[in-house]
Amino acid sequence: MNANDQPKKMTYRDAVREGIRSALLKDSRVFLMGEDVGHYGGCFAVSRGLLAEFGEERIRDTPLAESAFVGAGIGAALGGMRPIVEIMTCNFSLLALDQIMNTAASLLHMSGGQFHVPLVIRMATGGGKQLAAQHSHSLEGWYAHIPGIKVLTPATLEDGYGMLATALEDPDPVLIFENQTLYVMEGELPANPSPVDISTAKVRNEGTDVTLLTYGASLQKSLSAAAKLAEEGIRAEVVDLRVLRPLDDATILRSVAKTHRVLIVDEGWRSGGISAEISARIMEQAFYELDRPVQRVCAAEVPIPYAKHLELAALPQVESIIAAVQNLVRSHG
Repeated sequence: MNANDQPKKMTYRDAVREGIRSALLKDSRVFLMGEDVGHYGGCFAVSRGLLAEFGEERIRDTPLAESAFVGAGIGAALGGMRPIVEIMTCNFSLLALDQIMNTAASLLHMSGGQFHVPLVIRMATGGGKQLAAQHSHSLEGWYAHIPGIKVLTPATLEDGYGMLATALEDPDPVLIFENQTLYVMEGELPANPSPVDISTAKVRNEGTDVTLLTYGASLQKSLSAAAKLAEEGIRAEVVDLRVLRPLDDATILRSVAKTHRVLIVDEGWRSGGISAEISARIMEQAFYELDRPVQRVCAAEVPIPYAKHLELAALPQVESIIAAVQNLVRSHG
């Protein structure tokens, strides 16, 4: 095998950067804009080095004004460009919610199908980095509530790299939520990675006793839990949702029909969250396949604490996933 055909060892951060770099090289209409993406190299160092390679026309630092630069991204998309807008952490996206929901997501409908908005917005999400209550939100489930957009949650290096290319080809707005704890995750990226489908979930671990439905940083926790449960003879199927809007009902329901027990692991809050929507869909479409009610492991109903031990207690962990699965599998009646 040629050395150039070998998988490349890198971090999730590197994979996302390579995805952006590949898009910039492939299409002159693509550019990156956001706070500190240029000279500073990005809040999470994802765009480090891109300014030197591509220049200020294509790597654009913006003022601290989310509504303004998301609006500029919408305008650029309408004008024929393919903007990648970076918002530091997803809480800051709320400052641009009017642009995202009332303009980007709605314009195709309000124009009678005349105006598509091919805009990609990337943002960091989730807790676990001691960034306290204002910078540890998991709002991807909120955005999955909005018609007119796609919501992606890449949890692997290959998805972190490849989902961007597919998103940039989409004629309508795509939001990509990158869990901030994943940036340092190490792995291998294929030598010639290809664009990734952004309409389906993916089974990451085959099993027959219980289905774990999850996404983002909770995928790795669920896989770790599945490995430990296997030592007890419990075979957990782990499904990486990957796309929260539109949800891949078919893959979810196939797994439910196989295992008859479901645990949803979601770093978002339980009340009104995406886990509740998934649970409702299973109840509506596969009620008689269930041996037990659908269960959930979610973030505690509190602002995410700064203190490390409290932050860990507030978020789903391997131990809480294992305990919930054991209860599901071993309980009767």
